[in-house]
Amino acid sequence: MYEGAVQDLIDELGRLPGVGPKSAQRIAFHILAADRDDVQRLVDALTEVKARVRFCTICGNVAEEELCRICQDPRRSAAVICVVEEAKDVVAIERTREFRGRYHVLGGAINPMDNIGPDDLSIKELLGRLADGQVQEIILAMDPNVEGEATAIYLARLLTPMGISVTRLASGLPVGGDLEYADEVTLGRAFEGRRQMA
Repeated sequence: MYEGAVQDLIDELGRLPGVGPKSAQRIAFHILAADRDDVQRLVDALTEVKARVRFCTICGNVAEEELCRICQDPRRSAAVICVVEEAKDVVAIERTREFRGRYHVLGGAINPMDNIGPDDLSIKELLGRLADGQVQEIILAMDPNVEGEATAIYLARLLTPMGISVTRLASGLPVGGDLEYADEVTLGRAFEGRRQMA
């Protein structure tokens, strides 16, 4: 529709999750109309995040050092690990101020339609964290959708024979929704009402 650099920008913005063609066009024209300094701050922020941010070597959460701030915090309980799909889910749970354990980020969910199986997730790393016998409970906090349920069932079957308590977040989260969109009260109640998985 447009030529050259403008269309290239629209195409790149359109590749972002949740940004459709019309939104990409609106953002592109917003950038074109913005001050050069504002655009430079955006460019600098993008460059900086790619240069400095990595994933925690223990849990897979975002970090600017080898370990994330949660894994570095000695006040967090090492006896409970909350397993989530993505690092953004850690932020959603932290907003509730209900959980004082540690996390493990899988990097997605089992989804055969997208050719994502258990080997594509950080399940081996999770099992490695259980080797020292410190962990007493695993909380499965996957999104309440088909992929999240499949992942939770797979992990429950894998972990239950190890003698570790495996729980799942309770209802209160909408089916088909994402953790990052749940409000603090709903997510907090889901944590309080989590249930044992057999």
